[in-house]
This record gives sequence, structure tokens and C-alpha cells, in this order.
Amino acid sequence: KVEEVLTDGRRIITFRNGTKKEISADKRMTTISFFNGDIKKIMPDQRVIYYYADAQTTHTAYPDGLEVLQFPNNQIEKHYPDGTQEIVFPDHTVKCLYSDGFKETFFPDGTVVKVEKNGDKIVVFSNGQKEVHTSQFKRREYPDGTVKTVYCNGRQEARYSMGRVRIKDEEGNIILDKK
Repeated sequence: KVEEVLTDGRRIITFRNGTKKEISADKRMTTISFFNGDIKKIMPDQRVIYYYADAQTTHTAYPDGLEVLQFPNNQIEKHYPDGTQEIVFPDHTVKCLYSDGFKETFFPDGTVVKVEKNGDKIVVFSNGQKEVHTSQFKRREYPDGTVKTVYCNGRQEARYSMGRVRIKDEEGNIILDKK
């Protein structure tokens, strides 16, 4: 290896494989430029910023344990010390994955999808409608109080806000229509 000390106090160490390590005069910042184009910076605030040249991806590790990945398509992932992950997609959709298995996705149009650890899903639409999906049924709830449910066996039930109840069997035959 070859070590240079510049007049401004910086040190540059060049290794045989082409990797260069630059240390600031105050020794608070280090930049390593690897032979493959990757760059690692250790900042004065102890952040470590690693740029992967081939993938054009930046990985920033903060002293508190937060890690942030920035991809070339503008997707950003945040990995928190508690295991929570937050992904911001290029279309501004945000997906949160919690360490307990719960997932939440926020879409740009205002729709929110929540998925429980057991797979149950709640979709809240920006128009006020809500869907609940479980292994037993799918239910749509409307702002006026109407609730329509389709059970896993094919049976359908509609309860309207004005009190009407209509139930259909698996083949779609009406078995109850109470007005």
C-alpha cells in the first residue's frame, strides 16, 4: 500500500487492488473508494453511507440502528431497530411491515389496506366503503350502513340500511328477502 499525507492534512492510502482510503485532516470522516466502484463513507456523526455501484443503491446506517436503502427507481426502504420496515414506492404508495406481523399499506388515492398476522384483511377506500376479508367471509360495508357479505361456502347476505335483509344460497337462489 502507498500512503500520502497532503498539505491540508488529509491522508490517502492506496492499496494494491486499487482501493483508496481517504481520511480527513481532523480524522472525523473516512471515504473508501473500492476497486469495483463502491464507495463507503463514515461521517463525523457516525453515519455509514455505502453506495453499491453495480446496483446504484445507497445504504445508510445510522448510529441509532436505523437503516435506509435508496434504490435507483426512487424506492426508499427504512429498517428500524425494532424490526419495523417502511417502504415508499416510486408511486408514493407506503407499506409498513411491523415486527409483530401486522402490515399496513397506504395508497396515493387514500385507500388503506391493513393485514393482520392471521391473514385477515381490512381495506378502507377513500369513498368511505370498507371491505373485510377473512378465511370465513368477505364483507363490504357502505357509508349508508348497508353491509353485503359473501361466505366461503358461497352463501350471500345483504343487510340494507333501511332494514331489508336478503339472503341467497350457494347457487344464488334467494332463500330470504325480508323488507
